[in-house]
Amino acid sequence: MLSVYYGEMKGSIYNTPVYFKNTFRNEWLEDNTVKEMIRDVDNSEVLGSGAINSPVLGVISPYTLSGGVKTLILIFKDPGKIFNASNCGDNCAKWLLKLGESSDITINLRHLMDFGDGDYQIRILNENAIVHNKREMVPIAGKYV
Repeated sequence: MLSVYYGEMKGSIYNTPVYFKNTFRNEWLEDNTVKEMIRDVDNSEVLGSGAINSPVLGVISPYTLSGGVKTLILIFKDPGKIFNASNCGDNCAKWLLKLGESSDITINLRHLMDFGDGDYQIRILNENAIVHNKREMVPIAGKYV
């Protein structure tokens, strides 16, 4: 399940681009889920373990990916850590939900992310409440961000 802590959270990794720069491993790009995230969020294709084809920037290194996709990769590849997912745009929300369907992940959010109008299941750690849609989530999250 996806668990979210809203507001400043002690122990969460706030600066995900710096953490990514210091922990990234080329073999992460061989993972199909990582390739799908990069394709969906950045509209880019992995060419190999150190090269990505961006329609805007041309061939780039993994360090040039967007902050959002870097954060998603970290959440997926380093699940023991809690990352500041406010580095992600709303286009990453579906991936956070998808990752939360296959394993328990915890993220820190310092803004109100739009998880869409459908049904989902998110635990809000601030109040240990499980919400199932935007109507249930917004009043709780709004207290903390």
